[in-house]
Amino acid sequence: MKSFISSVIEDVLSKYQSFNNLVFVLPSQRSCVFLKEEIIEKTPGSGFLPKITNIENYIQELADISLIDATQLLFEFYTIYQQNIPKENRESFDAFSQWATIALHDFNEIDSYLVNATQFFSNLKDIKKLDEWFLDKKPSQLAVNYLQFFEYLAVLYEALYEKLKNNKFGYQGLIYKEAINNLEFYLDNNKNNHFIFVGFNALNKAEETIFQELLNNNLATVYWDANESFFNNSNEAGIFLRKYKNEWAYYQRNPFLWVNNILPIHKNINIIGAPKNTTQIKYAGELLSNIENFSKTALVLADENLLTLTLNSLPNNVKNINITMGYPLKDIPLASLFDALFKLHLNQYKFNKEAEHLFYYKDVLNVLNNSFLNKLNGKILQKLIIEIKSKNSIFLSVAMLKKYVSPTEAAQISSIFSLFNFSTSVNEVIKQCIDLINVLKNYTEGVETEYLYRFFTVFQQLQTLNLTYNHITDLKSLNLFYTQILRTEKLSFQGEPLQGLQLMGMLETRALDFETVIITSVNEGVLPGGKNDFSFIPYDVKKYFRLPTYQEKDAIFSYHFQRLLYRAKNIYLIYNTESDGYGSGEKSRFLTQLEINNPEITKTIISPKVQHTTFPILQIEKTPEIMQKLQTVFTKGISPSALASYIYDPVKFYEQRILEIYEEDEVEETIAANTMGSVIHEVLEDLYKPFIEKYLSKENIAEMQKNKHDLLVKYFEKYYEKGNIETGKNKLIFEVCKNHIKRFLNQELQLLNQNKQLKIIALEKGLSTEINIEGINFPIKLKGIVDRIDELDGVTRIIDYKTGKVEAKDLKITDFSVLGSDYKYTKPLQVMLYSFLFSEENGGNFSKPVEAGIISFKNLNSGFLKMNFSEKRGANESLITQENMDPFLMELKRIIAEILNPEIPFIQNQNLPF
Repeated sequence: MKSFISSVIEDVLSKYQSFNNLVFVLPSQRSCVFLKEEIIEKTPGSGFLPKITNIENYIQELADISLIDATQLLFEFYTIYQQNIPKENRESFDAFSQWATIALHDFNEIDSYLVNATQFFSNLKDIKKLDEWFLDKKPSQLAVNYLQFFEYLAVLYEALYEKLKNNKFGYQGLIYKEAINNLEFYLDNNKNNHFIFVGFNALNKAEETIFQELLNNNLATVYWDANESFFNNSNEAGIFLRKYKNEWAYYQRNPFLWVNNILPIHKNINIIGAPKNTTQIKYAGELLSNIENFSKTALVLADENLLTLTLNSLPNNVKNINITMGYPLKDIPLASLFDALFKLHLNQYKFNKEAEHLFYYKDVLNVLNNSFLNKLNGKILQKLIIEIKSKNSIFLSVAMLKKYVSPTEAAQISSIFSLFNFSTSVNEVIKQCIDLINVLKNYTEGVETEYLYRFFTVFQQLQTLNLTYNHITDLKSLNLFYTQILRTEKLSFQGEPLQGLQLMGMLETRALDFETVIITSVNEGVLPGGKNDFSFIPYDVKKYFRLPTYQEKDAIFSYHFQRLLYRAKNIYLIYNTESDGYGSGEKSRFLTQLEINNPEITKTIISPKVQHTTFPILQIEKTPEIMQKLQTVFTKGISPSALASYIYDPVKFYEQRILEIYEEDEVEETIAANTMGSVIHEVLEDLYKPFIEKYLSKENIAEMQKNKHDLLVKYFEKYYEKGNIETGKNKLIFEVCKNHIKRFLNQELQLLNQNKQLKIIALEKGLSTEINIEGINFPIKLKGIVDRIDELDGVTRIIDYKTGKVEAKDLKITDFSVLGSDYKYTKPLQVMLYSFLFSEENGGNFSKPVEAGIISFKNLNSGFLKMNFSEKRGANESLITQENMDPFLMELKRIIAEILNPEIPFIQNQNLPF
């Protein structure tokens, strides 16, 4: 089917011999490009092209006023605000900006629809007075302020309008209003021109007036893109076209161009439901991968926020693409650098650390980890990051950071350290950001250089505005406007606009036609947009003054949707099947209407295929080099924890003991479990150390109770360096540790109250011995540190402290052959190995009664949990004897022999315990 623009050009050529004095006006810049190409194809070698412009530029030319930048308009508005509002009622710039953008939006609509501003604001104020809360004889101060706000709006509107008009700048509505005021003069000076308006639909009141005046003076022709269905009263898409055809005097005596009544071509319409945005876009990519020629293909994003995801999902066969939406600056990687810098300094104020020049460690790490800064000297920055994590400082100063690296290294990254010293002058801060960009540009290339230039222009704009208006007075306001610019400004794409796939938003499809159309996010709340009114004006007031409401906006999108599908052959409409948590987001009613009128539509619900990927089990063969390293490890000494790591996962044992790769340190903002365990161990060692080789008395326990608090503080400072234990969660953890030790000492006191004899033999005792294993030609050294060895009523006890929870069942074992096959038996492995080391140090026998076990601080009520070798249910056989030591040693030697067997590789454990 012939495109709408092609039909327009053919009709114009049939009526005019040349394009002299013709001016084409279209809804968008993209449609201007397509019309230009159509003229070139239809009139090869005909000479000069006619003037082609979009409606925005045309209205600016008519009004002789230029469009003002949105951010500059806000600054200008605040100047007006300061000049017209009493000082005691004024708000700060950042508070003002929260509502000013809404007010400017309303001003724009009032002027675009030629509403009498005096009458409008008078009515608006009266309506607010009629609200129930103003019926009281004495309204509250809040109510008075609310009413006063609407009185101020009228004053601000008038003052802003006059100032902008005098400066020949304006927002869009002001330009429309001034265009009407200048219309008579414009008509007199353009009698020799003929204006051709192509592809319009919803006109504001100013546009209606301009179009009608030009038509009535025979200076214009308007080509509407309509078909008979639009003139059916039940079709919301035609609400505007029906109004123009029926109400405009020109069309009472002249034909309405055009109402197409040609039979539509056969359409292949597909409605596809897909869960979530990612699946929608990935499916759109699959559709594109099956298309060979993209010259007449459009991918339309009803939700333009999906542009980034779309660009990352395009198939390889899309070689050329035209994008007019622009890439949001907030999604550019460089944005995170300045976000991190502003957050670094804003959080310094938030935590009241500016006087001490301290910064929160997470903010420091965010800055130092930034990929752009790492281009300067990433090696030093990564070294600095490692030091920060190892020192465990929650708040850091520049002086502290410089100590973490050498003086030479500190000098090399001085430009980065300077970022921690923001000036108190906002203009100087902006200059620092510009200087940083100038430094970074020497280390970037390709698209990253384009990113830097775009951010350079952003900060230059902020610098120029603030030097002119001086409204940004602190870093918080600067961050606010930086963020606002990032949300609205975009990085433009460059390319050949007529080649390849057309990627666009819904409004950019105006006047354009494609054979293949893919539209995503066809959901209520997106297409159409719904009742999200960004306005101070009540619905009833809008209806009275004939301002657009959500109903008119829905009608606009209904028209664009139906018009885009009218000439398309292959149509794919994708919607999100997953509604949001508030009941909205269901399938668009536009799709339901299509289904009713087109029963042959193909409807599909898709879901992504779950790829079941089987990863090969990691298996590491034992090379001669690995065997040599293993010999070194076992000759130096192997501990119970090392053997436990092998049972947990042989590959983890390989990484830690052979490659010596350990988990990276992290800053502990909250005390970690291992820190808590280390502190309790150290405190108990210090408390009991004076009583080694002595019997404990009740007085000794009382003394230990007194000393526990100071020792806890001492060892928390050692292990939790520079951490705060005075407040919050850390304070609770400190008190938990204190309570653990108090309860433990009380249990010791209970033993003494029962007239039991408790003698401390050793604390944190290092034990070691060598054994020989058949088939291994070097001695194996076993080593370990026992937390405590004592004697209770003649029975020697080998005790291991655990701050985690251990139960009696964890230490019950009757078959030692399971030790090497299940991680849950590593606790018996540990205490039995300690028992063996102790016996070896004491002659290699168990002539005296020995018990081994665990004291669990999360299960203190159970007391000393002993090894239990009894096979009988409920019975307890806890003494360590040669009879139960022999099968343990047999299994221990088997585990070690397996580790040292070159034929058995390290095989990853696929079923790791939690």
